[in-house]
Amino acid sequence: MVNSVKNCFLKKEFIVFILLGGINTCNGTVLAYVCSLFLQANLAFILGYITALTIAYFLNSFFVFYLKPQLAGFVKFVLSYIPNFVIQNALVLLLHNGLQWNKLLVYALAAAIGIPITFIVLNLFAFRNNETCQ
Repeated sequence: MVNSVKNCFLKKEFIVFILLGGINTCNGTVLAYVCSLFLQANLAFILGYITALTIAYFLNSFFVFYLKPQLAGFVKFVLSYIPNFVIQNALVLLLHNGLQWNKLLVYALAAAIGIPITFIVLNLFAFRNNETCQ
């Protein structure tokens, strides 16, 4: 299992996942920032996150895991991101609300955390019929 997981990060799919993650980080960060001009910071983060997550599902389905998007796959994808979301939202609460860090910096930092863990969870749960990490 350890070698299988280690090999995940040596494959082209992980590099594409990282690149798409960068695109989604930008999507989520920009959307959250724009929403924060009208809404409270955490609510803005949540809206940006949900929008970026939806875009991420389609991009990952096509370009990383080579699967046709399906409702069941989308649900598993969203569920796979719950731990990541909780950690990221906690960072927004702590760093922006608590320590008064710049919200744009906090959104970007929060979005960049957890990429390897998310990749493994997606492989094992959301896209497990795919052979990316086997």
